[in-house]
Amino acid sequence: MSIQPQDRSVRVSLYFVCLAAGVPAFAQEQAVTLDPLAVTGTYVPASTFDVPASLDIVTRDQFAEGQAGVNLSEALSRVPGVVVQNRQNYAQDLQVSTRGYGARAAFGIRGIKVLSDGIPASTPDGQGQAASLNLDVADRVEVLRGPASALYGSNAGGGIQMFSKDGSGPATIGASTLLGSDGFLKNRLYSQGGNDQAGFVLDASRMDTDGYRDHSAARRDQTFAKVHVRPDEDSRLALIFNTLEQNGTQDPLGQTWSGYKQDPRSVIPQAEQYNTRKSIHHQQVGLNYERDFGDATLQFNAYAGKRSVIQYLSIPKGTPANERGGGVVDFDREFHGGTLRWIQPVTAVPGALTLTFGADYDQSRDDRRGYQNYSGTQLGVKGELRRDEVDTATSLDPYIQAHWELDRWTLDAGLRRSSMEMEVDDHYLSNGDSSGSKKYQRTTPSLSVMYAFTPDLHGYVSAGKAFETPTQAEMAYAPGVSETFNFGLKPATSTQYEIGLKARLTERSRLNVAVFEIHTDDELVVAGSNSGRTSYTNAGKTLRRGLEVGLQQQLAADWELNLAYTHLDATYRDDVIGGTSQIEKGNRLPGVPKDSLFGELVWKPVAGLSTALEGQYRSQVYVEDSNDQKAAPAYTVFNWRARMEQQLDRFTVYEMVRLDNLLDRRYVGSVIVGDGNGRYYEAAPGRSWYAGAGVEYRF
Repeated sequence: MSIQPQDRSVRVSLYFVCLAAGVPAFAQEQAVTLDPLAVTGTYVPASTFDVPASLDIVTRDQFAEGQAGVNLSEALSRVPGVVVQNRQNYAQDLQVSTRGYGARAAFGIRGIKVLSDGIPASTPDGQGQAASLNLDVADRVEVLRGPASALYGSNAGGGIQMFSKDGSGPATIGASTLLGSDGFLKNRLYSQGGNDQAGFVLDASRMDTDGYRDHSAARRDQTFAKVHVRPDEDSRLALIFNTLEQNGTQDPLGQTWSGYKQDPRSVIPQAEQYNTRKSIHHQQVGLNYERDFGDATLQFNAYAGKRSVIQYLSIPKGTPANERGGGVVDFDREFHGGTLRWIQPVTAVPGALTLTFGADYDQSRDDRRGYQNYSGTQLGVKGELRRDEVDTATSLDPYIQAHWELDRWTLDAGLRRSSMEMEVDDHYLSNGDSSGSKKYQRTTPSLSVMYAFTPDLHGYVSAGKAFETPTQAEMAYAPGVSETFNFGLKPATSTQYEIGLKARLTERSRLNVAVFEIHTDDELVVAGSNSGRTSYTNAGKTLRRGLEVGLQQQLAADWELNLAYTHLDATYRDDVIGGTSQIEKGNRLPGVPKDSLFGELVWKPVAGLSTALEGQYRSQVYVEDSNDQKAAPAYTVFNWRARMEQQLDRFTVYEMVRLDNLLDRRYVGSVIVGDGNGRYYEAAPGRSWYAGAGVEYRF
């Protein structure tokens, strides 16, 4: 008799129960870090409880146990104000938004600064890639949002920064395997070690999946290497290298509502006719250096890399877009940049004042080509050249920031002068010359004041200006059939306000509450999306009002509760024309759920065993600006995970199992905002399982 996937997952669960019976039955006091130290937004270590901003840290012990280590969503779901939509599409990456910023991204992350160890994973125009952040080597993820987002220049949504772990302790070598539903398989090899003077981390993994939907198979190879040394007692140097390889990752595209209802795994015929797919080759090297000069600190980083992408779209043969621009996107990107920062304590004033002076420089240069996605009668192949240009994005942002602690008061103030220039050098002139340039400049201030009512209750108010520049993809096409770049797009500018409370309810409980309001002018919206081309325009004013609540509660020695709730009312304040649709005042911004709730109950009854039940609720999501098309319905899903670990002399062995969507709920996991063909919907998997094991040897 064959064993079905559901039967196998049940048997794995029973195995864990039996295995746990052999573990010594004693509960341990679990150390809950309620006030972890952060550097995002402050540049110097500071407790999140003492920072007058919405700043959350997700530590490794929160996102590594019982997780696949594949998607950034594994870490970010527990952060209020952040919405992660897993597209089940490795060709287009995750959709990540904070307070509505980035929700309409056609691919990747936009409007949010993404960094890894202080090195940008975002291009100067604001387009970022979550896949380049390797969770296997992550030590923690810091998420900053609100008025303090002015610290990130043209990224009004704030910043997401991953910090990799340092090699420490005796040298170890390890291997792990994880398998699951829909042909999922991930193998990993790693080694690490270090002491007070130096350390290293080496990591390599391969992930394969057939994908939940048809035509969504993917293979992802990642490598990571880090060496850190202390040349002397006053300095620290780290060298970091990482790669990401995806060859022929299938793109299932979006689906119509009727197609989704008939079969959530289905794809439109064009996806297979044109074999829509994407290949990525990414290599990056970075350097971080820090040196103390008395009480002052100099920080410097530099990075460089290459990224090559070739993507086959489903633009039908014979359409103007295919004849003029092509259905194959092919570019080679070279990027580099760096940061120079001086942190200076000031002793000539009362209290503790620290001034930070710095500048960020980033540049990316795309040698970009477009080809027809057919040759003769053969579809889904590279045909004739139809676009050839060099796109260069450059940003240079000097800034100053002050952090002042005076008795019960804490003041953070910052001023940043941001500039981003996009230059286009058109080499394909048969359809006209699209060469040109556009420079965006803004000065963005922010001010936050916190008062300590008691040592365990802090309140703060914050305000700031921010702006979002259009990305290269948003400027690529002007509305209509014109082949010219859309240099007429303006940046979206916003004013943000926030009031927050941070409370230690008990020694084992931490509560964060924030209320915010955001006024935005010249919001970027879809002007048209047809035949594989999306153009954008500026559309009036929007208003975002919301509430964020985060709770971390140690219920007992072996129980922990985590909650993250977000209410976001994001609407248009004007009647405007957005492409071919009328946007009426009061319409909701697409891609933004009004309510989101994440809950997690963790049980660690004995040493080496942990299990948790997760719940996620999300309200309906509109798919385009008129709000006339079918919204993706609200949903609630539950997940369960467990992990066992044993120490056997020099060996550490672990096993894990995970069940997602326990109730086998059918739902839309993400939407493609403003798709002109009405293919807005991307289905999430039904009940799925994962099981794995690993072994580590300590020398």
